[in-house]
Amino acid sequence: MFEAHNLRTPLGRARGLGSAKDGLHHWWIQRLTALALIPLTVWFVASIVGLVGGSYDDVRLWLKGPVNATVMVLFLGVALHHAHLGVQVVLEDYVASHGLRVASVIIVKFICYGLAALGIVSTLVVTFGA
Repeated sequence: MFEAHNLRTPLGRARGLGSAKDGLHHWWIQRLTALALIPLTVWFVASIVGLVGGSYDDVRLWLKGPVNATVMVLFLGVALHHAHLGVQVVLEDYVASHGLRVASVIIVKFICYGLAALGIVSTLVVTFGA
């Protein structure tokens, strides 16, 4: 039996599947967050290496510094946003079921932004006391 959707052009089949413009923005943000993570990750690793062998109070005192607290908040926010973008691309490319794909993207978004909020609030609590 002849099916009508087989007679449609590729453009006709692609309509309604989403805007092609959104992918470019997503790609740019992913690249910008990756670029921002280079100095932030170097700072984070150097800081952790410098704190090896220190006590809990040494770490708290280090994190109470305004520069360290600010850069830590930036690192957490950028790293988890970048992770969200990367996992979203993988899910969109490899999860075949539309419903499962949408649910997975939403769950990953909640997890990444929840972890970012937890890390940022924890940093602020250590910095300003509670």
